[in-house]
Amino acid sequence: MTGDDVVWLYRAAAAEKLIVGTPGNVSGRTAEGMLISATGSTPEHTTADDLARVTMQGAALNQNRRSSEWAMHAAVYATCPTVNFIIHTHADAATALACLNERLPPFHYMVLKFGGDDVRCARYVAFGTQALADLAAVAINGRTACLLANHGMIVGAPTAKQAFDDAVLLETLCRQYLMARAAGTPRLLSKEEMQAARERFRTYGKS
Repeated sequence: MTGDDVVWLYRAAAAEKLIVGTPGNVSGRTAEGMLISATGSTPEHTTADDLARVTMQGAALNQNRRSSEWAMHAAVYATCPTVNFIIHTHADAATALACLNERLPPFHYMVLKFGGDDVRCARYVAFGTQALADLAAVAINGRTACLLANHGMIVGAPTAKQAFDDAVLLETLCRQYLMARAAGTPRLLSKEEMQAARERFRTYGKS
């Protein structure tokens, strides 16, 4: 993992309108801790030299000011050992659903891509706090994404490309779910239907 990987993820998220302006942050796991976007930074003006290098306990390893959400990133890394990159955004649809304080339910089988039959929503506490970090860690445990009530989303993955793709997918699914709710009452898939889809995914795309 290099700083350039983290910058690519940051800028790709901005190009997709997942991150607009300063809200939102990205990071990559390192041997010492993490590289994370600096507080108040914007993707278009960030280079690898601008990233904050910190330990998982928040100790600064360079002069750049760490994102206020560093503790949440550290908590997700501790909870999800296969995650090497994290993206946190205030993307429109995910944030709208989070503002309803609701999970993303099994309305579509692609919800399985995040490791379970739904995407949980952590309850609201103030941003940048250890309390939020702890709640996010519980909500994402055993999964690769969660919503943050009245706040946004957080997604983790082994690679920067997968973190980006999964964030796009989560935003897309949240938008589709909200569209379906606006038109009526979506039929949720049963546990049996989700399990059947999970089995299909085991061989999907393989010869």
